Amino acid sequence: MKMWKSFLVGLSLLGLTTSSLAAIQPLDKVVTIVNESVILQSDVDAMLKTVHLNAAQQGQSLPDDSVLINQVMEKLIMETLQLQQAEQFGIRIDDNRLDQAIAQIAAERNMSLAQLQQELASNGISYPMFREQIRRDLTASEARTIMVRRRINILPQEVDNLATQLNQQQQEGVQYNVSHILIRLDEGASQTDRQRAEGKARDLVTQLNQPGTDFANLAYSASNGPKALQGGAWGWMSPEEMPTIFADQIHGQGKGAIIGPFRSGVGYHILKINDVKGLETVSVTEVKARHILLKTSVILSDEGAKKELEQVRQDVLAGRRNFADAAQALSADPGSAVNGGDLGWQTPDIYVPEFKAQVESLPEGTLSEPFKTVHGWHIVEVLDRRQVDRTDAAVKNRAYRILFSRKFNEEAQAWLQELRAGAYIEQPGYDDEQG
Repeated sequence: MKMWKSFLVGLSLLGLTTSSLAAIQPLDKVVTIVNESVILQSDVDAMLKTVHLNAAQQGQSLPDDSVLINQVMEKLIMETLQLQQAEQFGIRIDDNRLDQAIAQIAAERNMSLAQLQQELASNGISYPMFREQIRRDLTASEARTIMVRRRINILPQEVDNLATQLNQQQQEGVQYNVSHILIRLDEGASQTDRQRAEGKARDLVTQLNQPGTDFANLAYSASNGPKALQGGAWGWMSPEEMPTIFADQIHGQGKGAIIGPFRSGVGYHILKINDVKGLETVSVTEVKARHILLKTSVILSDEGAKKELEQVRQDVLAGRRNFADAAQALSADPGSAVNGGDLGWQTPDIYVPEFKAQVESLPEGTLSEPFKTVHGWHIVEVLDRRQVDRTDAAVKNRAYRILFSRKFNEEAQAWLQELRAGAYIEQPGYDDEQG
């Protein structure tokens, strides 16, 4: 026992001697109180190191730390307030999401994760400390996004107005290759004549919307317009060069659009946009498909559903059964079953992944093998595909994103100011000798 006591005393003396010889290490201290949380001197020092590292990455010079301290303190206060909000809402950033964010940071700096860790170490920043700072940043950002979204209201009219402005800007330097058909109305035409002319124009539009219809042939035979003997072709024109009535109608339309009939003082007009130059257009592929869905149950197993659909498929392919009749009789999808399984024109993105893969890859007129999704077992047939211009929708989406970004920034500042104004903040002071 005496030997152990002597050993412990020796260690204590050694510790005292060693500590007396080493430089005195200052204890961490509280520099700011934010409601029920505190900001420590070590938090400020770590943030200063991060600021210096980021500035070095961007090749940017910085003022002395004594000048940066106020900004660092303000950032830490606002971050703490947002983290308190996140805690109230139960917001947590798990390790998987954190790892993805850090991998993205390394990629943006053209570094591997090991290189990023080495750079942090060379700047006096421990990797665990860096991870937790990124977690704090992500948590604060998510809390801010959730709270500010609630304050944003975007009216449809705001979107339409901005989309109109964007379209006008986009029209600068744009040229259209346009063809035209005119069903003329004589001055003083009777109501019967007007109805007959409108009916003829509508019939022509119906024909033009059928695949393979030649606009020029219809213009030669039916148009009373000035370009009838050129197949209705007006060639390339900017909106400023074409008749005003044309320019008003082509607004927001893309290549291949059939426009009309629309009325003017001389009759009913039909336009086709053959091509566009200088306009960024957005088109998507729509698929017209039909399917039969069987859902499994305690009565119908996976194997049973698959076998039943295999039999239906063989019967349809052999001509022993009509697909639409089978869908009406068997399909567990009530929305499409009443229409013979027809799903209408849709973009494949609306479907679950397995169904999307089928409608994207199947040739037209081909009936798939049975396959399973979260909804059950299916067979599907692609009836047709078409390209649809979505330029107008894309411009509206862009207008919405611009408005959201504007309002988010405005509301975020207002929310942060309110958050700070309602907080208890006490700052005993910052010892800049340690900064």
